[in-house]
Amino acid sequence: MNNGYKALDRITRSDIEEEVGTVAAGVAERIHERLKEIVRNYGADTPDTWRSICERVLSPDLPFSFHQMMYYGCYNGYGADPPAWIPDPGTAILTNVGHLLERRGKDFSDLQEFSVSNPEVYWKTVLDEMSISFSWESNSSEPVGQWLPGAFLNPAENCLSLNSKRSLEDIAVIWRDEGDDILPVNRMTVREFRTEVWLVAHAIKTLGLDKGSAIAIDMPMNVNSVVIYLAIVLAGYVVVSIADSFAPREISTRLKISEAKAIFTQDLIIRGDKSIPLYSHQWQVVIPARGSSFSMKLRDGDISWPDFLGRVKHFKECEFAAVEQPVEAFTTSFSHSGTTAKGNSLDQCNTFEAAADAWCHLDIHKGDVVAWPTNLGWMMEDAKVTMLGVIPSIVRAWKSTNCMAGYDWSAIRLRNYGFLSQIWMFQAVFAQSLAAFSTPAMGCSLFILGSDGYPIPENVPGIGELALGPLMFGASNKLLNADHHDVYFKGMPLWKGRVLRRHGDVFERTSRGYYHAHGRADDTMNLGGIKVSSVEIERICNAADNSVLETAAIGVPPSGGGPEQLVIAVVFKDSENTTTDLNQLRISFNSTVQKKLNPLFRVSQVVPLSSLPRTASNKVMRRV
Repeated sequence: MNNGYKALDRITRSDIEEEVGTVAAGVAERIHERLKEIVRNYGADTPDTWRSICERVLSPDLPFSFHQMMYYGCYNGYGADPPAWIPDPGTAILTNVGHLLERRGKDFSDLQEFSVSNPEVYWKTVLDEMSISFSWESNSSEPVGQWLPGAFLNPAENCLSLNSKRSLEDIAVIWRDEGDDILPVNRMTVREFRTEVWLVAHAIKTLGLDKGSAIAIDMPMNVNSVVIYLAIVLAGYVVVSIADSFAPREISTRLKISEAKAIFTQDLIIRGDKSIPLYSHQWQVVIPARGSSFSMKLRDGDISWPDFLGRVKHFKECEFAAVEQPVEAFTTSFSHSGTTAKGNSLDQCNTFEAAADAWCHLDIHKGDVVAWPTNLGWMMEDAKVTMLGVIPSIVRAWKSTNCMAGYDWSAIRLRNYGFLSQIWMFQAVFAQSLAAFSTPAMGCSLFILGSDGYPIPENVPGIGELALGPLMFGASNKLLNADHHDVYFKGMPLWKGRVLRRHGDVFERTSRGYYHAHGRADDTMNLGGIKVSSVEIERICNAADNSVLETAAIGVPPSGGGPEQLVIAVVFKDSENTTTDLNQLRISFNSTVQKKLNPLFRVSQVVPLSSLPRTASNKVMRRV
């Protein structure tokens, strides 16, 4: 790995002083002496060298550029996929999976393979660990199989129930309201949380909706939205989760597709000293952003949050009888561009698979404080967050602004989800390389399709479209506005008598067994963690300027890693056009895309072409 950094045995005290010069005098000399000792003991470019540097040299107080110098210097001559995280065996054995391996397995890879070959045994074991017990047998009549046939339950009731790992006085939610940065964080016990969820569930029943109806939530991720989410599921309805950053047109589309009968929303979104209107859509329960007063007059048919809860004030602290449903009943509907060019299809998901992934792959324990920032207020230090989920764009902002310097990060076990592009993705059980996936999820088998459309041999390096084994607990089996079989299975190859499931990404398997994502194989892209169809963006841009004949929207990964940048290739009606200001056109595209699709999207560049490259069937080739 020739990366332009000096090898460790060539780094001088002056090099270190240049990076850490702002810290206390003498630090550079002590670091240099420790570094020389480590190199003498372990060599200049081994994983053991890096592990020792992490333990004896690096600390959060040292600049990130120094961390980079140590990492890239250590692996200067290592080759592909140098491990950034090397777990301590003593720590690994304390993980959830570590405890399971002590009792029932050899190593993580064997356990993962066992979860695929013996799914009934594996999932019963994990659900037992989570205090949920079922028995089932797989049904091979459908490509995706049938899980837990005949079982009835309510996921929200499981979240609220007491067991050997959860008591009434345990803390359920920690939050801080926007604008209250100087105040202590708020805490809600399981007892208080259950009472709130029960009350909202009682109030939802007064709406008189049919069982299984869809109810949308278009709110920031705050304590009220968490309570509402569980209350909807507890009462036997389906949550339609809508990002509060969506433009009105996109919100309306999702409400129509899901056939939502009601929606919970806020009057305003508070962002620092700014107030952004959110209340503008169909029949809803409206929650004030601050206090109990509203910033605007409600329309006829809409209900204020205080009035909504006031309907059932006599049920305060009265348990709500959970609506038990078949295990295959839907709980959540969400936007999903996935493997199609339609950006509006909604998938409906299984909550137990998500919980099992958190237990296994995120190693969440009793007492952990989990924060997954979407629209959450920043409160990680005061709340003593132990499990923090981030996306690269957040981390990149931290790095560029150094805004997190001086804060206490000691409680956090940092995780990255989505596009892995920085030194921030750690694995608790085995070594982890940068910008890579180290293992398939439990119960999931991965296949890389070769140029002939069939899987290449297992464990052989290669690159191609990714396919999944069809039997996966928690995988979707229905789309609301598309044919699920056509989207995920039509045209896919057989493997051991079963049709493989389409994933939609191009992946590379390396010689060391890591997986690298190379973007979508179809016509969708990921902009700042939000999947969007190229066709959606192109439809908007084609109508943005009279001089435009057609466009192609392309997600381009930046050279330094991170989320894709949106580039628009444009063909003008006048092929001789040389007068159009491309920067002004970029601004016009930006304005239209942000207004009609999502205010978080930004066009980075406009590139003029004489024509768009196309296949023999006239399909635009966005990746040439």
